[in-house]
Amino acid sequence: MTRRGALKLMVAAGVGTATGAVSYGVGIERHQLRRIERDLPVLGLPPALDGLRIGLITDVHHSLMVSADAVTGAVEVLGAAAPDLVVLGGDYVTYGDRRFVGPVAERLAPLAAAPEGAFAVLGNHDDDRDMPAALTARGFTVLKDQRTALTIRGERLDLAGIRFWTRRAQDIAHVLRGTGETTILLAHDPRRLTEASALDVQLVLSGHTHGGQVVLPGVGALAGRKFPVLAGMAQRENTTLFVSRGVGTVYVPIRLNCPPEVGIVTLRRDSRI
Repeated sequence: MTRRGALKLMVAAGVGTATGAVSYGVGIERHQLRRIERDLPVLGLPPALDGLRIGLITDVHHSLMVSADAVTGAVEVLGAAAPDLVVLGGDYVTYGDRRFVGPVAERLAPLAAAPEGAFAVLGNHDDDRDMPAALTARGFTVLKDQRTALTIRGERLDLAGIRFWTRRAQDIAHVLRGTGETTILLAHDPRRLTEASALDVQLVLSGHTHGGQVVLPGVGALAGRKFPVLAGMAQRENTTLFVSRGVGTVYVPIRLNCPPEVGIVTLRRDSRI
């Protein structure tokens, strides 16, 4: 074989591999939803709350690219795990598309029956009126720069939720004012770990990253550098962060080396942090 012929063969093989990977990512992997279960260390967690299970579903992005059946499937997978508490992490639709606001809230509605309640925050794709109204009508408590105190197993647990655009430490501190010894911050963007750590929040639950959505071998995710972690757990000082890869896709209907997920996180006492 001549050198030119070998080069043509190599290019053809590369194009074929890339085409196959895209086809797999579009047609198969983006539909391979997983349920991730993870123990999270929470500094100072009361003994009674050790073992509390929180269901996390985020970045649904119900749209022309993410079907109603995909949303229902994710809800069923999470619901089957019977979490004590449910958290919705934002980006329920894409670009605030009103055609999907009511339908996605309806599909998520079964999760509102969690024994200890179901809470939601807004992402950067959600509007500030229609989406929270639709979720509230289905039984979710939407925290828009607000906090609420729960009593679970006789112990106080504070939940604080911030909008995507609430970023300044002083604004987050205002939301957290009056919280007790155990606080969970619901923040769509995991970059809020910086402020949460400075404010001594014990746990942050986030989404937004999609886990990178497309993770290339040897390269990784192109957006990975700007986040403390793309998926899974990270820690800073006394604060634990968990980031879910989410359910849907945005911009392009593909996931590669990054399957969609819903999460069950179990709170654990940890005095070693």
